[in-house]
Amino acid sequence: MLIHAGARFAVRYGEELRLAGSDLPRPRRLRVPTRHGPVPVREYAPPALRGRDDAPAHVHLHGGAWLMRHPGMDDWWCRYLAATAGVRVLNVDFTAAPYAVYPRAQEQSHDVAARAAASAPVSVGGFSSGGGMAAAVCLMARDAASFDPRLQVLGVPALDLATEVPRGGPGTISPSLRALVRAAYFPDPATRAEAYASPLLAPSLAGLPRALVLTAERDTLGRDGDDYAVRLREAGVEVWHDVTPGVDHYFLTEDPVRARATMARIATEVAAALA
Repeated sequence: MLIHAGARFAVRYGEELRLAGSDLPRPRRLRVPTRHGPVPVREYAPPALRGRDDAPAHVHLHGGAWLMRHPGMDDWWCRYLAATAGVRVLNVDFTAAPYAVYPRAQEQSHDVAARAAASAPVSVGGFSSGGGMAAAVCLMARDAASFDPRLQVLGVPALDLATEVPRGGPGTISPSLRALVRAAYFPDPATRAEAYASPLLAPSLAGLPRALVLTAERDTLGRDGDDYAVRLREAGVEVWHDVTPGVDHYFLTEDPVRARATMARIATEVAAALA
């Protein structure tokens, strides 16, 4: 609960990557109906698209290990993508632990994306736990035939909550953090291997949208993304898999020079997918 409450004061990730979009107006605050009630969403958009529900939208899911309810941590990214790709970015304020357990955040995120897709083309993406949820949302959309995401952007995604992370591994995602995440958001061990909790373990990845899978060489979760990229290709899904060398989980801020090229490529892909 302390992690949850203190996130807005402690998280400063990405401040050095405010490369575009700082001049955009403050995000419009929305409340989007879902099966779990209305969910707050922050809409970032170029002035010409602001408030236009028929304009292309990228649904973004922030990280924080399902322990932080702080969509503002990715304000820098949402502004950059809105300004550079020329799309609306819907930053979802889903419910996190300890006030919710799996699969509430996944279902809230799916429902927000499905509602947006009812009137506009939509892509889905996120970082870390948000990347894992973006993968889950695409699986849910496929399985329920609820909407057709044009693209999935999976940044250093957490895709396997059923497997232990290695002790003494190269990255900062530790066994103790994995244990805390499981206890707080995945308390029922039987659910941790389900496809929407651990997309890497889904029986089939066929029929999913083109994927951008971004991993980091020293990240403990790197195996998740690397293996997911392989499985997607084997299932016939188009994949751009990019590995940032020599960095840990915060792959963009640890190499801001390379991050410029990575961010530009993502923006180009999102703009093309939603054109």
